[in-house]
Amino acid sequence: MRPEDLALLHTPGTVALHGDLLLTDVARPDLEADAYRGGLWRIAQDGPPARLTHGDHDTAPRISPDGAWVAFLRASGTGRPQLHVMPTGGGEARPITDLPLGAGAPVWAPDSRRIAFVARAPEPGRYGTEEGVGAAAEAPRRITGFRYRADGTGFVLDRPQVLYVVNALADIPQPVRLTDGRCGVEAPCWYDEHVLVSAPRDLDPDSLHTDLYAVPALGGEPVLAVRSAGSAALPVALGDDVFYLGTEFSGVHAVARNTGLYRAVPWIGGEPVEGARLTEEESVDCEQLLPVPVEDGVLVAVRVRGAVELRLVPHDAAGAALEKLPLVLGERAGVKAFTSHGGRTVAVVSTPEHPGRVVAAPSGSGGATAPAAPAPGHASRSGSGSGSGSGETVLADFCGPLPGTRPLRELTAVSPDGHPVHGWLAVPEGEGPHPVLLNVHGGPFHQHGWGFLDETQVYAAAGYAVVLPNPRGSAGYGQAHGQAVVGALGTVDADDVLALLDAALAEPECDPERVGVMGGSYGGFMTSWLAAHHGARFRAAWSERAVNAWDSFTGSSDIGWFFAEAYCGPDLAQQRAMSPLYHAERITLPFAVVHSEEDWRCPVEQAQRMFVALRRAGVPAEFLLFPGEGHELTRSGRPRHRLQRFEAVLEWWSRHLAP
Repeated sequence: MRPEDLALLHTPGTVALHGDLLLTDVARPDLEADAYRGGLWRIAQDGPPARLTHGDHDTAPRISPDGAWVAFLRASGTGRPQLHVMPTGGGEARPITDLPLGAGAPVWAPDSRRIAFVARAPEPGRYGTEEGVGAAAEAPRRITGFRYRADGTGFVLDRPQVLYVVNALADIPQPVRLTDGRCGVEAPCWYDEHVLVSAPRDLDPDSLHTDLYAVPALGGEPVLAVRSAGSAALPVALGDDVFYLGTEFSGVHAVARNTGLYRAVPWIGGEPVEGARLTEEESVDCEQLLPVPVEDGVLVAVRVRGAVELRLVPHDAAGAALEKLPLVLGERAGVKAFTSHGGRTVAVVSTPEHPGRVVAAPSGSGGATAPAAPAPGHASRSGSGSGSGSGETVLADFCGPLPGTRPLRELTAVSPDGHPVHGWLAVPEGEGPHPVLLNVHGGPFHQHGWGFLDETQVYAAAGYAVVLPNPRGSAGYGQAHGQAVVGALGTVDADDVLALLDAALAEPECDPERVGVMGGSYGGFMTSWLAAHHGARFRAAWSERAVNAWDSFTGSSDIGWFFAEAYCGPDLAQQRAMSPLYHAERITLPFAVVHSEEDWRCPVEQAQRMFVALRRAGVPAEFLLFPGEGHELTRSGRPRHRLQRFEAVLEWWSRHLAP
């Protein structure tokens, strides 16, 4: 796969299902237009997929409960996404909203007429709401709280996310705003004549607790319905029951905690209730995808040793461990979206060599089987592979084979303290030994794994062996594994990364004399850290969107006000001890500092401080800065910037890992 093959990635996003009607949205990077294009497709059981819509970029299809209508988002040209509705049998799509900052994904009411959605509501005089007043001419912002800006959005205090309801079938649809914007709300879910939303505790925008509030669909004050022990998100109703994802911790205690599935029965108008956790805290970590109730349980996506598996949680479960949850789809793969209707379950599933196919589960409401799951962080599924192995049927493949993709080879190692380490190696075609790239993931409570990663394929096609470690701090191996680096960044996680690198370098295809280290976000932190503490092991470093200094990150990052203390503790000296910047004098190898101008998760000052420190010390450092991009450049940035970044990465390593 070459950098320009980004344009070949035609990837399904969500799936919508009602009886025999199956819809998906397919997006592709358009390098010429420097934008993402795509539309909705109908997937037949006995024929090829057919294009349903022909907008510039149509996404988020939702089928009405009666099966007659499909609602979706359409972004035309450079415009904001707006809600549209059309008959499921085809025809003209009708716009339902025309909001200044666009609309969020639709959620149909049981009556198949009304739609709930969230959208950002701009303060008057800002964001183009007043003719002739551009961003530079707006009034100053008065900031009184911590949560005033978010990566990927910018300022949020003057454009809160609010709840709307609209009668989609009215002659002239008129969205009705139901929340006042004192705080942002998320994830609407119909519950009788109310809409449940996830919102911060006491509707205080600075609260790090989240609860479920019930908003009357005809208007009225939000009422606390479900009080969580820490967080509550993505509710879905089944009769009187509400299922949602959550944790029992909040704020500085919430990092590296497994997300569980909860069940509650709200009593609207009565006292708020508390949910019961259906999944075990240690072994089950749910991905942030909407749960789907089915006849015999609730489907959830779970992070497991590099996979994102679709598992079935029984309705009456109580703290069920991973091995008690039947596997539906996603073994040695990554489930990216899923839905179910009438006993039929479909999903979008990614593998190391493919960005995502639409597949059907084998049979039944979940198509579940019950394999024995390994204990998180210990037993290994050996071998190599790139299929989910769960017996699913491929319904649609919009991408087709990609040129020159390489399978992943599973690796295990033992850290100096005896802890098992898990990861992967991708080896190029041809005889080695090949130069090696150690690529560390972000998070740190994230994971490399069995899903598609364009970086791995591009680097392997260019002739590099790619090492993908999941050190302590990563997700998918149990909560204790994730918690192991709290207050200890740069210790056991660094040991684990180097242990897996050593296992890779023992393979005959890998050249131990030509090794580079790279990574983004936490992976950028680890790159900077390894360059300072183990620089002799590498020829060069590529540190991207990194946290280099926790002290300034505290004030500059959108999450810094709690995240730095959560991982490093409140003591400033301790934060600096875990900051690569304060060890920069030990770095001597060629060092690329890579960042985006509008990154508010790890702001650009993190790159600037490191670059200046290295240049002052005489280190051959370079600074690559992308305009107009945020923290997610590598995944969802402008297509041309993603292409240019790949070209820059390959040019850097061609200079520093040449024979």
